[in-house]
Amino acid sequence: MSKCKRVGAFTVIALLHFCANSASCNEAKPSRRVLLLLDDRIIEQAENAELTLGQISKHPSNPLMVEDQPWEKRFDNLYPNIMFDPQDGTFRSWHGTLVIDHSARGKSPEERKQRYRPPKDRETSLCYAVSQDGLHWKKPTLGFIEYEGSKQNNILARGPHGVGVFEDPHDANPDRRFKQFCKRKEMSVAFSPDGLRWSDYVDCPEIGARGDTHNNAFWAPTLGKYVGITREVNSEFGRLVARTESDDFIHWTPAEVVLHGSDRNVQTYAMTTFFYGDVYLGLLMIHDQKRDRVWTELAWSPDTKKWHRICPGVPLIPNSSEEGAYDWGCAFAAATPIFFQDEIRVYYGGSDGLHFGWRCGSLNLATLRPDGFAGYTQASKEKPAVVTTVPIDVADRSLALNADIAEGGYVEVAAVDRSGVEIARCRFSDSSTHVTIKWDRPIHAKKFRVRLKFSDATVFSLRLQDSVALNSAGASP
Repeated sequence: MSKCKRVGAFTVIALLHFCANSASCNEAKPSRRVLLLLDDRIIEQAENAELTLGQISKHPSNPLMVEDQPWEKRFDNLYPNIMFDPQDGTFRSWHGTLVIDHSARGKSPEERKQRYRPPKDRETSLCYAVSQDGLHWKKPTLGFIEYEGSKQNNILARGPHGVGVFEDPHDANPDRRFKQFCKRKEMSVAFSPDGLRWSDYVDCPEIGARGDTHNNAFWAPTLGKYVGITREVNSEFGRLVARTESDDFIHWTPAEVVLHGSDRNVQTYAMTTFFYGDVYLGLLMIHDQKRDRVWTELAWSPDTKKWHRICPGVPLIPNSSEEGAYDWGCAFAAATPIFFQDEIRVYYGGSDGLHFGWRCGSLNLATLRPDGFAGYTQASKEKPAVVTTVPIDVADRSLALNADIAEGGYVEVAAVDRSGVEIARCRFSDSSTHVTIKWDRPIHAKKFRVRLKFSDATVFSLRLQDSVALNSAGASP
């Protein structure tokens, strides 16, 4: 897996907002180009193959941002919303800070053993930070909100909890380019032209959710409406993931539960959700009540309503095993990863103490290979795995493979007609990231199944590419 590099420019290869600035966006649906193999709708048959989580790497520069200002009493889970602007190469963070609370900074291990009790006047806020490389962060003086008699701080708002922020190019109104989805006394929304100057909050009591989590909302391109993901609770499962939807981001449907944990001990704390590869992916935070720790798992959905957990109980972003490390207590994923040509950046809030205990929080970074959320591996090493897709409409496009291949391993790709007859093949013996499949003979069919036979390898995705491929090296007939 590639490591993060400090460079002056980044190449973004995946756009999460489809139909941007399009008048017909409500009717349009995104064309499928990234075929994530974790999507069981495209898998017709799997033999000796099992779906496993991708290998994530935590950045050696972690922690990237810590509680070092007087108003940063406690980051808690930080609830980060990280965006990258390809126009100026700037990373931006909207994150939560408790401006009134007890701070764990400077406390000894013995002092931290005492029970943590939040103050009665505890107060949350939304803060802002910027970075040129996504690693080194600055907290600009904004001059908007007063804290202890001064506006010399990076606070955007005081009071909202679990704020989800996203940029919405779908909305034609420039004053609504950025949107907030959060909890005050009620679930609420707000709008901004630049992410800094925000409108008054609009209460949305019809949602009716508890909402004490990282609330997040997004434009769902396959549905033609906004979807909000928040939280409810009940006596059987504790914390529950709930969903609401809206046509205008002001009037919402009552929240309905869409996902819960296995029992009351293992609860679904929150789920940051985004659209990618024709599926909705959820970074699902799990709170282990007995151990009082939070980690991040993975889920996917075809429609934001029916969710499938991938490898339940196995973290995508695990806690550190070293007690007191920056993410030993909690590893809480940010809203929406950032996609670059050579990696996926998954930012997350970490804490060095238990969820309900004394803890110091931080912003951190983990990375995945491109499309590397989850992939198929061999269930048994005794024989190759075989994964066959449903018929794929290739038309005039080329196909590319994304796979990790160990030394001595291989992936054999075959095009198969409707009768199951192989019409062309290509063999890979080296890892590939969107490497064009160079068939050993011409294919005249526009639609065919793809059969992946592999050993000592993990296959993540196929990509449909127009004319010239991103990369054609490494594949041989």
